[in-house]
Amino acid sequence: QVQLQESGPGLVKPSQTLSLTCTISGGSIITGYYYWSWIRQPPGKGLEWMGAIDYSGSTYYSPSLKSRTSISRDTSKNQFTLQLSSVTPGDTAVYYCARAGSLNDEYDYWGQGTQVTVSS
Repeated sequence: QVQLQESGPGLVKPSQTLSLTCTISGGSIITGYYYWSWIRQPPGKGLEWMGAIDYSGSTYYSPSLKSRTSISRDTSKNQFTLQLSSVTPGDTAVYYCARAGSLNDEYDYWGQGTQVTVSS
């Protein structure tokens, strides 16, 4: 059973960089042909895919967030991370990490989500 767990600060100041980590257990980030994504849900809005890193380490980003987003991985810790720069209150959301078999597949495993609030 694969489990994903997001971690990081719950409060970030405007203009700073938001940094979150997703820790994978019960599976490996480098085995299988999987895509590991970051998804967020602002209050009162739908889910927004932010980007992903695949089994080979290749990264993919939402065009609307590409200039501010960076996704990387630490294979020794079985983790992948999200960095979102120059945050504004509009980046306040619940942030999720999830796994899928491709960029177009449904996600088969999700983290529980972590609330991030951008406020001074």
